[in-house]
Amino acid sequence: MAESDIQSGLFSRQQFEQREREILAPYACRSADSRGRKFPEPEHPYRSIYQRDRDRIIHSTAFRRLQYKTQVFVNHEGDHYRTRLTHTLEVAQISRTMARALRLNEDLAEAVALAHDVGHTAFGHSGEEALDELLTGYGGFEHNRHTMRIVDSLEHLYPNWPGLNLSHETRECLAKHRTRYDRPISADFPLGEQPPLEGQIVDLADSIAYNSHDLDDALSAGLIAESQCEKLDLWQKLRAKIVAENPTLGAEIAPNRQIRVVKALIDAMVSDALTQTVENLRACKVASLDDVRKAGSPIVAFSPAMAPLVKQVEDFLWDRVYGHHRVVRTARRAKMFIQRLFREFVADQRQLPPAFAERVKADGLQQVVADYIAGMTDRFCQSEYKRLFEPFERM
Repeated sequence: MAESDIQSGLFSRQQFEQREREILAPYACRSADSRGRKFPEPEHPYRSIYQRDRDRIIHSTAFRRLQYKTQVFVNHEGDHYRTRLTHTLEVAQISRTMARALRLNEDLAEAVALAHDVGHTAFGHSGEEALDELLTGYGGFEHNRHTMRIVDSLEHLYPNWPGLNLSHETRECLAKHRTRYDRPISADFPLGEQPPLEGQIVDLADSIAYNSHDLDDALSAGLIAESQCEKLDLWQKLRAKIVAENPTLGAEIAPNRQIRVVKALIDAMVSDALTQTVENLRACKVASLDDVRKAGSPIVAFSPAMAPLVKQVEDFLWDRVYGHHRVVRTARRAKMFIQRLFREFVADQRQLPPAFAERVKADGLQQVVADYIAGMTDRFCQSEYKRLFEPFERM
């Protein structure tokens, strides 16, 4: 330890990077070995490059807006349903747990988890579908690509460059984020390469989070009944195990049973993924980050026994929850909001806020309108709709 560090009492960035070299697995992303940022910056005295990425994401406008963006249930439907922000926090928590267990870089995993959904529109996937249809012939809309657009150019926290100027590895993981609902993109990265394991962890943590909390919220909202979940093999197996360990479970009120099984569901999926990932690392003889990128398929994965059980849950959610008439009605109304707003702004761009209208010449009208609408929260989108289409609403 340098004399200056002893006198200051601070744990320096260099010391932190040395600890990473000692603790992290050889295939983890080490802060000191990062490929850096697009726009070079001086290093921070006591924060690593991935810690700074995490902090920049948290301080971004796009991240704060997640609080009022739909996961499944629109914000005004209840105070306790997950929003896009609480979903993101659950993904970050699971990602850190998995990264720590696998001796990967927790800070990188957390940064990627916190940013992975900032490109989502208002009203969840229905909002994305609406913009994708409206941008036919103009490149379409995909929230992974919009996430990259946000972190690379749309956020303005710094005077000397556009965007957040995130590290190469954080951007790589975001560009290649992949779940059932995502389409990875190249965006400056070889499409044939796998992302670092920290990014792969976030992909799986994303699925674990929405599979479990969407079930939980749907039960709480009365969209499905606990008896219907008994048809899910994984739910039935875990509930039987919990009852065997605690015979009084059957007599407890439904919410208590529900939360116990949901927690067990998360734990079962995480534990299975960790065990299978270790097996995959050994089978593929992964010894470096380069080996991870050149692997033919993701290394972080569920076991062959767990994967079909998880798919059964996802299919159930798609059919019984996302296809429920209450959710479908809300989704269709949301698409109508976005379609009418888009067409109105395209019809007369003078209605756009000045900061967006100024970008039309450089980026194109349709893209700028999409940027404006994609950044809206649920409630702001509804307010804009009222201002434009309800004649006695104050402008």
